[in-house]
Order: sequence, then C-alpha cells, then structure tokens
Amino acid sequence: MSRVLIRVLWLMLISGLSLQGCTPPKPVRLGTPIEGYSHTSAAINWFSVNGGGGPNISPYSGGGKQNCCASLPVKWHPGLTVVVEWEKDPNPYDSVNWPDPPFSDAWRKAAKEHETHYTRHRAVVPVAPYERLGAIDVHFLPCNQVAVSAVAMLPGQPGYPFNFPQKMQEPATCPES
Repeated sequence: MSRVLIRVLWLMLISGLSLQGCTPPKPVRLGTPIEGYSHTSAAINWFSVNGGGGPNISPYSGGGKQNCCASLPVKWHPGLTVVVEWEKDPNPYDSVNWPDPPFSDAWRKAAKEHETHYTRHRAVVPVAPYERLGAIDVHFLPCNQVAVSAVAMLPGQPGYPFNFPQKMQEPATCPES
C-alpha cells in the first residue's frame, strides 16, 4: 500500500472515531412538570416533589396548572420513590367569617389565628410504574395519604394508574401510618 493510501485510511479512522463523540447520549433523567389534585375538603397551600414546587390547590380540585420541575428517571424501576412535602389548610373557607374590612387589624388577627391551624406533612411515596415519563401527578387523599404518578396520560384516561373519586371524605378516625 502506498503511504498516501495509508494516511487517508488513518485519517478516516480517526475522523470516524471522533465523530462518535458528537452524538449526545440519551438522558438518564429528565425534569418533568408537577401538578396536583386535592381529593379532600382541605386546600393545599403549597407542595413540593423532591424539592421542586407544585401549584397550590383548592379543595376537591386540581390538574391543569403545572409548575416546574422535578427530576425523574426516563425509565421507571422498582423501588422508585419521591419525597412529597406539603402544607394543608383544613378550613380554607373560614375567611368568610373574618371581620370587615379586609386587611384591617381585626382581619389580620383572624388570618394569623387561622394560620395556626395549618399542618405540614412529609412522605416518601412510591411512584406508580410508567412506560413513558410524563408530568408528575400528586394526589392528596384523606388521612394525609399521597399517591404519585408520572405516566404520560391524564387522570381518567384508560391505563392511568389511579381511579380516585374527585371528592373523598375524611373518615372519623384515620389509620395509624
């Protein structure tokens, strides 16, 4: 073989090897939006998933409003969990009984008293299996229970991992956690 041919082959080999480094690797984890659903009469003032903030949620409502983001693996695996933290207002409509006018000293005092009834919670929650990673859906249930999904579909669609009614009542006593 001629020297020129050997050089050309050598350059082609080096070029081919260097181009392999130009293909970006597929991600192992992705940031995914967070949304929540309150299935109880309590309001969720704020919540987070692995430190990423979710929107506030009125009683018996949710979905449609997303905040960004929490990181999850692209592929689900057994034992996958997230940490959910939240603040709950058990009586979100009490403000209708506060003194008038709004933002007066008496009104502020009532608001401050109302805030003393807020409760804070933290739970390590398993993530339901998913084929394709979608938004993180956090379902707030009676007795401070939480369920988490990250499937690429909406609640109520066939194949969604949970089928909770929108309105659930707190039992007279909650089971011990």
